[in-house]
Amino acid sequence: MKKILVLFSISFLISCSKNNENLFEHSGGSLKMALENQPSTYSPRHVTDYYSATVLYQMSEGLVSQDPKTLDIIPRIASEWTVNNDGMKYSFKIRDDVKFHPHELFQSEKERLLTISDVVYSMELACSPNEDGSLPSSYSLIFKDLLKGANAFFDQTAETISGITTKNDIVTFELLYDDKHFLHKMANVYSSINSKKIIEGGREEDKIGTGPFIFSELSSGDQPTLTLVRNVDYYGKDKNGKTLPYLDSVIFEIESRKLEQLNMFEQKNLDMILGLPTSRISQMIEGRIQDFNSSPPKLILSNNPLLISNFYYFNLNDNRFKDPLVRKAFNYAIDKESIGRDVLRNQYYDLGYYGIVPPISKALRGYDFKAIRKDSYTYNPETAKKLLANAGYPNGKGFGSVNLRYNINDTHSSVADEFAKQIFTTLNINVNIDGSSFEQLNKDGDVADGDIFKMGFAADFPSPESFLMNFYGPLIPSDSTEPSTINRARYSNYLFDEFFDKARNAKKMSDKMDFFTKAEIELMKDPPIIPLWYVGEIQITKSYVRNLHFNALSYFDFKEVYIKEWTEKEYRAFQKTK
Repeated sequence: MKKILVLFSISFLISCSKNNENLFEHSGGSLKMALENQPSTYSPRHVTDYYSATVLYQMSEGLVSQDPKTLDIIPRIASEWTVNNDGMKYSFKIRDDVKFHPHELFQSEKERLLTISDVVYSMELACSPNEDGSLPSSYSLIFKDLLKGANAFFDQTAETISGITTKNDIVTFELLYDDKHFLHKMANVYSSINSKKIIEGGREEDKIGTGPFIFSELSSGDQPTLTLVRNVDYYGKDKNGKTLPYLDSVIFEIESRKLEQLNMFEQKNLDMILGLPTSRISQMIEGRIQDFNSSPPKLILSNNPLLISNFYYFNLNDNRFKDPLVRKAFNYAIDKESIGRDVLRNQYYDLGYYGIVPPISKALRGYDFKAIRKDSYTYNPETAKKLLANAGYPNGKGFGSVNLRYNINDTHSSVADEFAKQIFTTLNINVNIDGSSFEQLNKDGDVADGDIFKMGFAADFPSPESFLMNFYGPLIPSDSTEPSTINRARYSNYLFDEFFDKARNAKKMSDKMDFFTKAEIELMKDPPIIPLWYVGEIQITKSYVRNLHFNALSYFDFKEVYIKEWTEKEYRAFQKTK
């Protein structure tokens, strides 16, 4: 039996609508997609995973957002903004018509209105320690060492953040240096605006935002389903003045198995599928060629390189892995061509012959991927054996076994099996593979409960900084027993940190990219990771899903997506406009 948590009924929401008179003619319907795992949190400042972010982007909003087609910065809660000449002051004008989702703590419609005090409070919350004293993602990844006064506020040596000031409906942020990616950081889910009343009422996890969709229910059981429904009080309008969002609901089916996702897609229980099971790629694409090529088509195929890396990272609390010779030996022992060909069945953008940053030059212009590749690793079993022997473990003698932690799904399980075989064959080291849920893997990774961990990382914004931040030394807790939620490998390299700091402080984008390149080269000379592959995802949608855009960040904004079958005449006319 499934247990259902219901916060608001759809009938109640619709009855409260004041905006239904101006609906788009094709409004209505549901979009169904699969997520491999449930969100681990509904608190934006605590997000560390793609699944939480994907759901929260539909429910929560920041001052600005990203266009899902171009990734350009666009207004959200702020209707406009200005930047001063030195790039260190950003002033945002706050809209006066934004309402938080309904909640029992709001005693009137007026209390639901977002105010500038909610904005300031949200930024202070983002720069406050967690209950256990640790750093929230919002502080670690955005405001620490960037926003004037944020560090003092976090350390509780200041009662306010000196770099945030307000005047009427304008909130201004003063930075410590000119950060070219500040607006993209403010568009991230970590920078979402919360209700001061809700948070102070102790209800931070109650899923209350200002976004186009409202949390409705989460079922539990063998096939959990998470349902969001249309926010009838949403302030957003399309370019023709029609009310947003168009859809009545967005439904996320929680299913980690790609084969089962494909079955659901073919049985019309999903409207889109991101990535195919390796065993069915040829059958799905070649066997359904007519569905892709008919006019109008039944299916739309995209093959999109993504800013997502899959890699293993070492637990550097383990004395064996403190030796870079050992980490290099493991890197040289991996035959990535075999993994790509026999396990992934060529479903990837590129193999891990670089570092942690995916080699997508179009998305990261000016980054020197060729230089990074020179200091990365290809399969060389003889070199691997020599390095391990030089580290004091000839033919693996005295090394002991290794525990590999990963989250269970078809692909990750198969890659783990292959990894274990290759390490044993080359280095004579036993790898015990230990699969768990995604949530458990994250918890164990935070506290370094394991030897090697699988991680897939999706960029928060289009910059090498988003990836390299995961190895920034100052983010390691001073107490080794405390969770390390960002730098999980607990990697510390003063040269890497020096280049990383210079990159963030560089005024020219070319200098910024040069220093980030140097930081990643240093990272790969002293590797805390084994890069495996970079994601190039086959994405298939039913053709009736309109206005859905794929991008390198795998960022979804569903508020202008709608459902409508094509006619042949309409489709031919549409093709002529492309």
